Amino acid sequence: MGLLTFSLNLTLDGCVDHQEGIADDETHAFFTRLMDEAGAMLWGRVTYEMMEGYWPAVARGEREAPPAIRAWAVKLEAKPKYVVSSTRTDFPWTHSHHLAGDLRTAVQQLKAATPAGVLLGSGRLATELDRLELIDEYRFLVHPRIAGHGPTLYQRGLPSTRRLELVSSTPLCNGAVALHYRRGR
Repeated sequence: MGLLTFSLNLTLDGCVDHQEGIADDETHAFFTRLMDEAGAMLWGRVTYEMMEGYWPAVARGEREAPPAIRAWAVKLEAKPKYVVSSTRTDFPWTHSHHLAGDLRTAVQQLKAATPAGVLLGSGRLATELDRLELIDEYRFLVHPRIAGHGPTLYQRGLPSTRRLELVSSTPLCNGAVALHYRRGR
């Protein structure tokens, strides 16, 4: 069974607004490695729609992008993408699939069918999956910024504290820190 790894950019004050992080070659390389290692991506509808509105056009060469960004977009295009949504069932982006039914069962089946693991990149969905105790690892890129606004990580709360074990921490040249945790035993 593959692991479910939650990965996201966040600021020191917990802001997960995608516009608040540092977008450079180093942060791009961090997320490229995570995507390369995973067998599939898992998103909520809002994240899917944000990604769907930009990355397919980059992969097709319809939007200007540096070669490394275009290469990433092509990899993302080929990667299986699973989407949790109660309001939308049609996901036309290449290799996109609707994850329907009971959330716990659907995600457990996805993990079982994806030995290389599943990379989760949606904050609100992560809260729901953490409530179900389905997240195995956390790979956060903490940026040296205080945003002073939301949305914030886990702003909807959890029923109890999650104890995590540090696997690694890696400082980046841009001041961000890559943190890798696994669920405490």
